[in-house]
Amino acid sequence: KATLTGKYGEDSKLIYDLADQGGEILALRYDLTVPFARFCAQHNIKNIKRYHIARVYRRDRPVMSKGRYREFYQCDIDIAGEYESMVPDAECIKIVSEILTKCELGEFKVKVNHRQILDGIFASCGVPEDLFRPICSAVDKLDKLPWEEVRKEMIQKGIAGECADLIGGYVENSGGKEIVQKLLSDEILCSNEMAVAGLKDMEKLFEYCEAMSVPPEHISFDVSLARGLDYYTGVIYEAVLVGKEVGSVAGGGRYDGLVGMFKKKNTQIPCVGISIGIERLFAIVAKNQEKEMRTTETEVFVCSVAPGKQDRKPMLLERLKIQSMLWEAGIKCDTIQRINPKILSQFQQCEAEKIPFAVVIGPDEVQNGQVKIRNIESQEETLCEREEAVGILKTMLGRLPV
Repeated sequence: KATLTGKYGEDSKLIYDLADQGGEILALRYDLTVPFARFCAQHNIKNIKRYHIARVYRRDRPVMSKGRYREFYQCDIDIAGEYESMVPDAECIKIVSEILTKCELGEFKVKVNHRQILDGIFASCGVPEDLFRPICSAVDKLDKLPWEEVRKEMIQKGIAGECADLIGGYVENSGGKEIVQKLLSDEILCSNEMAVAGLKDMEKLFEYCEAMSVPPEHISFDVSLARGLDYYTGVIYEAVLVGKEVGSVAGGGRYDGLVGMFKKKNTQIPCVGISIGIERLFAIVAKNQEKEMRTTETEVFVCSVAPGKQDRKPMLLERLKIQSMLWEAGIKCDTIQRINPKILSQFQQCEAEKIPFAVVIGPDEVQNGQVKIRNIESQEETLCEREEAVGILKTMLGRLPV
């Protein structure tokens, strides 16, 4: 348990404690970052790029629909070692941007900020240094709570209302690289060395992201982003899906001091990484596919229009003939095995089972040796000779997305 304590700030309350295990006080791992830092320290690793997929545990309130669990998988990507400033940080953003793009989850933003900018803002607004982390934790709740509640929490943690209002004026800034220039022109903020150093880092970050072809619309410089974990020392990230009722799908940042906590000489090894919530992504993909997922492999449904008060048995026979013809051509098809189904119920079955095409016949089509091919989604119909139906259907089915 000692490995985990003192590194997560207020989130430490979410660590699962275990009862005495043979004289040891243990806990379940909260994330994969702290174990990675300890591994680097124990094996004297000074340069590594790695990814790791494993379970983590949070004593949180689960909400299944939002992908929030007590036990779940994370995928961590970490880069440790001496590199040109901000290049690994930009690479993490590039990786997340590619993953979320290829998952086709819709519009997303990778929010970025810098701990030195936040600390510089706090110092410039008169926050005592020993309150930096508690106030940072309060700012981190701005994506969940209104400003008035966050302001109230700041005051309860020991700062004046005027000080909280000054912080509020800064953390409302959000946008692209133009926000960096706006803050660099702020005389009060630029009197603080930490803030200036953080803003210069952000300039480099945007420059390298552009060189790595990260679309600018995927990145948002959000000054309210704080991430409550105590071990972050530089750039911090959080990826969110626009318009989705879920929390962040990825988060991370720079943690240059964490490896040193596990070394006797407190040797610092620069590290940066990002964690992707796999189960949360799966929950979103599953929700997106509820409307898209097909319950059958049937490609064509053979339908018929009832011929009034005439003998209806021939319509079933004709449907079975067409079904057999399509089977022989390798087309997956089906029909209702009843003499007199209603045409509306046949179309509704196609829609319910997401069958893309229907072959429709009525007395006129039977008499003329023709069929109608109906696109279920667009409701467009094509009249053709019966012997031409196989070729037309194969062409239409070839256009469907795989």
